[in-house]
Amino acid sequence: MTKTSEFIEIGKIDEFMMRIGKVVVIENEEIAVFRTSDGRLFALENKNPHPKGGPLAEGIVSGHYLYDPLYDWRIDLESGQVQAPDQGQVRTYEIRLVGDVVQIAV
Repeated sequence: MTKTSEFIEIGKIDEFMMRIGKVVVIENEEIAVFRTSDGRLFALENKNPHPKGGPLAEGIVSGHYLYDPLYDWRIDLESGQVQAPDQGQVRTYEIRLVGDVVQIAV
């Protein structure tokens, strides 16, 4: 059995500033959406995998990495993988641009 994703609109591209996280809420789930300086979009669960937690949307984007200022963790925006020497994984969401409309898979 194949599961297909349904995409829903979360805004227009100009609502997502480059290198600044924006939180969208879908079905009571906070998702941090990032637009990198090269225009790519990424969506991650807005929850730091660090034992003390915290929001990811406030992180600093550089290239395709998110730097968490609280714990000095670096997270790959594409895979959600926390980079060594730290360990962890953040849930990622498929995101796409259709014209000027940003959509995310649910």
